[in-house]
Amino acid sequence: MSERLRLMAVHAHPDDESSKGAATMARYAREGAEVLVVTLTGGERGDILNPAMERPEIRENIAEVRREEMNRAREILGVEQEFAGFVDSGLPEGDPLPPLPEGCFATLPVEDAAEPLVAAIRRFRPHVILTYDENGGYPHPDHIMTHKVSMHAFDAAAEPNAYPDAGDPWQPLKLYYFVSFPPERFEALAKILAERGLDNPFEEWMERIKDRERPRWEITTRVECSEYFDIAHDALRAHATQIDPNGFWFAVPNAVVAEAWPTEDYHLVRSLVDTEVPEQDLFAGVREAMRV
Repeated sequence: MSERLRLMAVHAHPDDESSKGAATMARYAREGAEVLVVTLTGGERGDILNPAMERPEIRENIAEVRREEMNRAREILGVEQEFAGFVDSGLPEGDPLPPLPEGCFATLPVEDAAEPLVAAIRRFRPHVILTYDENGGYPHPDHIMTHKVSMHAFDAAAEPNAYPDAGDPWQPLKLYYFVSFPPERFEALAKILAERGLDNPFEEWMERIKDRERPRWEITTRVECSEYFDIAHDALRAHATQIDPNGFWFAVPNAVVAEAWPTEDYHLVRSLVDTEVPEQDLFAGVREAMRV
């Protein structure tokens, strides 16, 4: 196969790429695929979630700091990355919810917000695109907008009359939703921890979210990538403003996690190549089509 496989992951903020599908990207990059993360906003309105990073100079320069964190994470994962240039919408709180800031990503018309992604697709020419479901994975306005923009761009990038200044048309072949935190994964982990007499750091979190209304997507594709879990955690720690290295996400050794659930999981939404689910490879069907 002379042409390299190409994978694009579309995310809302810097750090999202390291908490959703990071080990998958690390695996494919090391197997020779080209991997590009498109980060739609700069995360300017994100909170500082690591107490050790709560300092005035960081707070005042959060946009620049988060770009530096993203660059470190990109290097760890071994992928390429680019920002689309939109402004973080923030996560509104209150009852009723306040309006979103004027001009932020989630307030833009989908057709306008999709243009940089269409240009990135036409330039990078991905065979496979990863993105969020209509709930955004969780209902942050930028995540929901990322879903809308990704779905629009998947088709528009191939339309010759759409976005004439965004490059030559290109049709991606497959599109997936992340299924990042399936309850079954945490149930399997809880079982192993209980068998070993170990505390389950996710117990309270599982209880809190169990009745939360959200789409339950079938896992159509399980990518075995446990060998790269440590790399994914290193990339996540690189986003030092967003993750507490002493937090519960790192409390269980990756060897135990791998025993319970050695895959990252996806739902196949669109495919223009022949494939059969369940899959074990995001490029299933693509590899065969490229050999024809």
